[in-house]
Amino acid sequence: MRVLLTDGSGLTSKQTAFRLGAMGHKVDVLAPNAWCLGRFTRHVQNVHRVPSYGPDPFAWLDAAMSVWASGDFDVLFPAQEQVAVLSFSRERLADAGVTTLVPGFAALAAVQDKVSAHRTLARLGLPQPHASVIISARQLAAFEDLPAFVKRPIGTATSGVHLVRTREEAAALAVMLAGERAFEGSALLVQRPVSGPLVMVQSVFDHGELVAFHACERVAEGINGGASHKQSVSLPAARRHVEVLGASLEWHGALSADVIVGADGPLVIDVNPRLVEPANALASGVDLVGVMMEIAQGQRVRVLPGGKAGVRTHQLLLSVLGAGERGGRLAVLSELVSAMRHTGAYQDSSEELSPSGHDPVAAVPLLAAAAATLVRPAVSAWFTRGSVSSYALTPGGWKKIVDPVALPPGPGWRR
Repeated sequence: MRVLLTDGSGLTSKQTAFRLGAMGHKVDVLAPNAWCLGRFTRHVQNVHRVPSYGPDPFAWLDAAMSVWASGDFDVLFPAQEQVAVLSFSRERLADAGVTTLVPGFAALAAVQDKVSAHRTLARLGLPQPHASVIISARQLAAFEDLPAFVKRPIGTATSGVHLVRTREEAAALAVMLAGERAFEGSALLVQRPVSGPLVMVQSVFDHGELVAFHACERVAEGINGGASHKQSVSLPAARRHVEVLGASLEWHGALSADVIVGADGPLVIDVNPRLVEPANALASGVDLVGVMMEIAQGQRVRVLPGGKAGVRTHQLLLSVLGAGERGGRLAVLSELVSAMRHTGAYQDSSEELSPSGHDPVAAVPLLAAAAATLVRPAVSAWFTRGSVSSYALTPGGWKKIVDPVALPPGPGWRR
């Protein structure tokens, strides 16, 4: 089959493309940059240039629809935050004969932004850290239950999240956010920190039925808070929580969440209405991408058994960039040596992004990052800045989707 991935810039996209190609599908990707991360795998045949998604989702969608119409594609696979505008435009997609897999828009809107997700979890009685919703800079400056994470409703890869420890920091942040007009027509979530390991949970639903679930712990952190090392875990309580959430929303497609496993069990700290980095799940025996393809094609799927716990995977690219950001040349060199010797965190661990034995070209971004950070460690941020901005939904972009006044003219734009 010919599959068109909605994104070619992110980690999830590259892992998804690798799996789809290994399954025998022909894969094209959409990206603003022709030399995106997805370019560097033998499993991607073509990169189609489209506008950056975040600022104007509808401009991105128009370009994506043009690519779909010009090619003989079978499935439009939602690999990143483009799921929001696809969900909003389900009728337009159906009219154009586009086969995809996205939830209904009411369900997506219930968890797309952090404030709505907090309220949805509270309504369902699902465990989450204590949090407050604030609507003004004055409220934030006067907030006393510190330390706390201050979260803007829309943000990706830790953007829009600030850790505030003191009243002085809260007041300074309030001034900054007011200057950015963050409180105009919006609210912020102020969430109490929780101690414990971070676990990423991933699931796939078929019209409200949970058909696949996986959980993996972030063993080590790379650049921008990404998980450079993961280990699969068994977390039945989180599975029950996700099952309740997906069933209540009649979710259709991928649904992910970040949880902190505290003394009283897992607490949901963030919900992502999309697929997130499926490689550890696949290594553990849970094929999230495969089951999504089956559902998209209208097949009746069986509920997948849980994966094996204790399976370790890593993304050396994130480790190298994180080492360059935090520790300089010696840290980068140490990371590379450890990976080559399969020692430390790399012992009994498999690579998610650059499996050179099967896909030699996939190692090109890693080699470029290693060379660049050894010469100039501070260059780490450059490697991630462009990829995230290519697919991340911005507050302004989300406003264009949810604000009826901002809808573009023309046929097909109906809720």
